[in-house]
Amino acid sequence: MELPDVLNLRTYCPIKAHNAGLFISRGPVMHPTRVITSHELIFVKQGELDMWENDTTFHLEAGQTLHLWPGRQHGSSKPMPLGLRFYWIHFQLEYELNAEANWSSEPFAPTVKVPQVNRIAQPERLERLFRTFLDDQETGLLNPYSANLLTMLMLIEVAQPYEQEQTATDDLNVVATWANTFIRINYDRPITTARVAQAIGYNPDYLGRIYRKVYGCTLTEAIHNKRISKACEYLLDSNLTIEQIAQKCGYSDPDYFRRIFRRHMQISPGDYRTEFSHLHVNTH
Repeated sequence: MELPDVLNLRTYCPIKAHNAGLFISRGPVMHPTRVITSHELIFVKQGELDMWENDTTFHLEAGQTLHLWPGRQHGSSKPMPLGLRFYWIHFQLEYELNAEANWSSEPFAPTVKVPQVNRIAQPERLERLFRTFLDDQETGLLNPYSANLLTMLMLIEVAQPYEQEQTATDDLNVVATWANTFIRINYDRPITTARVAQAIGYNPDYLGRIYRKVYGCTLTEAIHNKRISKACEYLLDSNLTIEQIAQKCGYSDPDYFRRIFRRHMQISPGDYRTEFSHLHVNTH
């Protein structure tokens, strides 16, 4: 069987994607208060985000999403903290753009119900879609059809229910919180995932799965996140050298610290201090 030369992809994907990005907070700032004409989907990768839309406020943690509607005013309800990271994408629905479209005859009418706030069951899958979108957007390989389909897949992931027995959830949260507390207290020491697991009495692989399910990142990422967040504070608020900061943040090798810092912040420690020591800003 031969396929037709041209497939009408618009028929199969009632989404019109615009642009997307990865927000990285460089310091405590407020999201601008605004009204936009498109939908916005936010997916928190790291940290906590406090937003409002019209008369409703939202508190988001890592692994959660927020759907902001067009034509509604929104903004920050609290300053966005240092180290906050979230993906965002703007999109529209075709029926909003084309009032004459007969959606009842479309094979894939927009029936996916996206909750305004949701905790993602498999955050790594959603992040992979965002990264694919951003990589292709950056390299110029993102055509409108693949952009629309990727956005539709994102919304399908967001629409998945987060199902877990409450008792199991409570137990997992307690174990993950123990691990997180140990990291926050001991980040300046030579700790590893195995050391964290040993300290609270769990198998490293099992603890790693629990931690990722609750916090949306690995134990290794959590250790680096805490260390780099503290390093940013030292860079902005002290006269310590890069080598001294590396030591105080648990890195015995300053060069390794520089590599990890650049990987997390997309800038070297020295340039970060030069650029942000007198003015706390963030990027979008």
